Amino acid sequence: MSTFFDEMKTSFEAVPRKEGEISTLEFLEASESLVKLFDLLGSSAFSIVQSDMNGNINKVSSKFLSDPINCDTLQKLILTEVKEKGKKTATQGLLWLTRGLQFTAVAMRKCIDNQTWELSKCFESAYGETLTKYHSMLVRPVFKLAMKACPYRKDFFEKLGNDLTKVNEQLLAWVSSLESVVEEIMKFFESGNYGKGL
Repeated sequence: MSTFFDEMKTSFEAVPRKEGEISTLEFLEASESLVKLFDLLGSSAFSIVQSDMNGNINKVSSKFLSDPINCDTLQKLILTEVKEKGKKTATQGLLWLTRGLQFTAVAMRKCIDNQTWELSKCFESAYGETLTKYHSMLVRPVFKLAMKACPYRKDFFEKLGNDLTKVNEQLLAWVSSLESVVEEIMKFFESGNYGKGL
């Protein structure tokens, strides 16, 4: 029986990283696969999270498709936009997408580390640690509503796959890779203050 992770087009584990540079194409595919995780949460409340992430994926994707040679890694993509001195649409998209990925990584890590926690607690706690500081007073209640609409942990894990041992192994590997990619991107943003004003 296949699991949610088997069905992914690209997993974060498969994203090539040469000398700390992250391949743009596979990163985008892995991010698209991650967004499908919110379908399993089964609540329309999460559509705001999905549409936000998809919008940011599109911003990065448009830039990549317009200049695939100079934007073949995320680091080069940011530096290309810096050089162009224009609107940093893709850089902004990547920054917000990475924040969304970090929120997902923290929530799923909490699920792994706290076997008795329900999903809503994992996501609420992750939101408090990650996205809430970037969100306005208008956006926060919408996200908080989405967290409360999480399905029961047991039901969610059943949707990930029938073989729970396999699902847990794959989830751990996936989250670890996701955390590592997020950390790499955040480090690069900080190294040149590329997220300033975005």
